[in-house]
Amino acid sequence: MTEVWLIRHGESVSNADLPTGDPAESALTDLGFQQAEQIAEVIVEEPDLIVISPYLRARQTAVPTLIRFPNTPTEEWPVHEFTYLNPARYQGTTGTERRPYAQAYWERHNPYEEENGKGESFTGLMARVQDTVSRLRKHPAEFIIVFSHGLFLRALIWSVMTGTFAATSKTMERYSHLIQALQIPNGAIVKARFSLDDPIFISNFDVRHLK
Repeated sequence: MTEVWLIRHGESVSNADLPTGDPAESALTDLGFQQAEQIAEVIVEEPDLIVISPYLRARQTAVPTLIRFPNTPTEEWPVHEFTYLNPARYQGTTGTERRPYAQAYWERHNPYEEENGKGESFTGLMARVQDTVSRLRKHPAEFIIVFSHGLFLRALIWSVMTGTFAATSKTMERYSHLIQALQIPNGAIVKARFSLDDPIFISNFDVRHLK
């Protein structure tokens, strides 16, 4: 049985509804850096592996934990955010300004759509989720920490709780309702247990370490 802590990155510029550039390079705010420190403080046991998204805000969130556990192996996995809008839409815009494009995307319920030719499809997201679950189930480590993102983590949690991995118009619609109803705060920790055959256990979102 592998214990896995799924951690959403600290508050980013995009989360604060400030103008952004490349969505992969959205940095933490001052609050986000504070949350990263608070996350590291609550990790008492040294992990066997630290998994980090390639996106900047997740990498910045992981830094205090990496400093605390310098001997822990680290790996970059494709647990980055679901960037379904064309990245060009982020250039100099806020989340509020992008909202009409986001709403239109979800209303189309097309799991194969790459918005405006460049966004990631829902099919691509679900393939990454399935790959991550498979890696966690098979990994020999006893304690893994994963620094990831809100939309990706909600897809992963939803998938393992419901057994849904297929990317169809119907499952996309269900997921769109889920992300409206279920929020994971910045810096929250979700504790899970994975094994090759047994059911997966997932805890509630823990934010008690955030001040």
